[in-house]
Amino acid sequence: MALGGTYSLVGKKVYVAGHKGMVGSAIARRLAGESCEVIFPTERVDLREQSAVREWMAANRPDAVVVAAAKVGGILANDSFPGQFLYDNLMIEANVIEAARVNGAEKLLFLGSSCIYPKFAEQPIVEASLLTGPLEPTHEWYAVAKIAGIKLCQAYRREYGCDFISALPTNLYGPGDNFDLQSSHVLPALMRKVHEAKLAGAEAIEIWGTGSPRREFLHVDDLADACVMLLKTYSGEEPVNVGSGSDVTILELTETVMRAVGFTGAIVKDTSKPDGPPRKLMSADTLRALGWSPSIPLEQGVASTYEWFLANKA
Repeated sequence: MALGGTYSLVGKKVYVAGHKGMVGSAIARRLAGESCEVIFPTERVDLREQSAVREWMAANRPDAVVVAAAKVGGILANDSFPGQFLYDNLMIEANVIEAARVNGAEKLLFLGSSCIYPKFAEQPIVEASLLTGPLEPTHEWYAVAKIAGIKLCQAYRREYGCDFISALPTNLYGPGDNFDLQSSHVLPALMRKVHEAKLAGAEAIEIWGTGSPRREFLHVDDLADACVMLLKTYSGEEPVNVGSGSDVTILELTETVMRAVGFTGAIVKDTSKPDGPPRKLMSADTLRALGWSPSIPLEQGVASTYEWFLANKA
């Protein structure tokens, strides 16, 4: 794994695919401090359509590309729309990565996901665990697509000499998140659930399972900072985990959200519902070797995210 290499963003045109999403918008904000020009289509370009992507990329010829565009969702959405999650993500990543290659992009960062790792990977999960076991069935369609994107970047490095790299974010949260109860991930869904319980004057909220599974969370602004660092300093074939390096139980997460929201009711555990894997924590050793660590503690990040939710979504 290559940990060295330098790439200057100064004066470069950087295309952030998915700039309207939580991750893409955070990366665009972070790039604003790098003396580069962040570019994206002024009109909608369907990244699933090869001709549209090729035409835009040929006209704008970015020096660097960040592939943050994806169809994302929680367990229910993944389970309900497996075809969409597989097809849409395959098309998005293949079209953007190929157009970047054809138009001479100097650097590309593809964002995968921690869900690509085997369901029973040894904890904390190291990058070498990829493809060593079966995936979690509830999101295997999304995971297979993301694995294909990583492999495409690796293949282009080998065949064409492209400096295309991949990063694997852990569970993310922050401004711009999806708070829809049917399609969101655990933290924003929990935040909205607690918020609505507070408004309703409820005496308690219910969580699935025992509350004992441990999960890792990273503020999206920390992810953006790590992505910029990787663009500038990392040039290797292997993907890099991007996480906080620590985890909390679902019960502890619920209590953290309750403090941020100001809800003082009880927590009721529905133990008839599944817990899921007991732990999911990624190794942060590669990032630490590059000198990067997160700066936003969970308590602080959840509180600021709730402030954004009140101002924009509540």
